[in-house]
Amino acid sequence: MNDTLQGLIDWYQTLTLESVGRVGEFYAPDAHFVDPFNDVRGVAAIEKIFHHMFTQVENPRFLVKDVCSGSEQAMLVWEFSFRSGDTRHVVPGATHLRFDPKGQVCIHQDYWDPASALFMGIPVLGWALRGIYRRLRAV
Repeated sequence: MNDTLQGLIDWYQTLTLESVGRVGEFYAPDAHFVDPFNDVRGVAAIEKIFHHMFTQVENPRFLVKDVCSGSEQAMLVWEFSFRSGDTRHVVPGATHLRFDPKGQVCIHQDYWDPASALFMGIPVLGWALRGIYRRLRAV
């Protein structure tokens, strides 16, 4: 793993509202960021997503569990944990990163399931989603 990727992982794992402003150290100016709720381009838009995270949940933390990397891309397997009221949530996910020739992230694609991670706890919506999951389940 190169120093740039390790620096990015360290930044994710120690991310605070104050350190969100360092996005430009790791992301290319026109980087493309995609997750289940966002599809944006540019450092300012990516920074806004991380700022928004701190307004939506308490004590958000990323823990990178595994890394698979090459010279132009990497895959991170992580857990995102946060508090919501008295409840601690843990959301598993993965991120595919592509790097430009300068070593900055030019594409960031997150993979995680918002239905099971967030929506199942909402009374009516959770009931409906559990019904859909039961109908689609093979076993």
